[in-house]
Amino acid sequence: MALKATIFKADISITDMDRNYYNDHNLTIARHPSENDERMMLRIIAFIVNASERLEFTKGLSDDEVPDLWQKAYSDEIELWVELGQPSEQRIKKGCNQSQQMLIYSYADNSFNEWWKKEHNKLATRKNLTVYTLPETLSSTLANLVQRSMQIQVTIQDAQIWLTIESGGISESLEIQIDRA
Repeated sequence: MALKATIFKADISITDMDRNYYNDHNLTIARHPSENDERMMLRIIAFIVNASERLEFTKGLSDDEVPDLWQKAYSDEIELWVELGQPSEQRIKKGCNQSQQMLIYSYADNSFNEWWKKEHNKLATRKNLTVYTLPETLSSTLANLVQRSMQIQVTIQDAQIWLTIESGGISESLEIQIDRA
């Protein structure tokens, strides 16, 4: 019997002063059986940073043909392709060729550093690709806050992100710096 996805709910209130974007999102997140809490929270952070009315989660790990998140134009053209972790060169080529802009989000851990040393020269030729990293220590902090139902308040200003996550009666405030690799 195949394992089923676990469903999470996140009510996110975003105040992004850098982009003049102010909106609430009620997300239903299906976590694939092979996905851990750290990766799921990285998906949520990627959503928050790029939030728009048309940004959406895809089947992700369940479908090799689509990214983790994407934003499509009304004409069905892919405007934004978002991958997590350290995607293969073929995956990056596909994302860059099929979209106007491709973003990669990863935790800056040892595996990322090795991947980056190996790939960064090839990636520099992709003009519509940007790679962002989050501190490795943030992954466990975010994972510890995961609950089936979460309330997240976000303020973004001057490229700084302030999160307040309320889950299971616990409220945790974090400041996040996302760096360009």
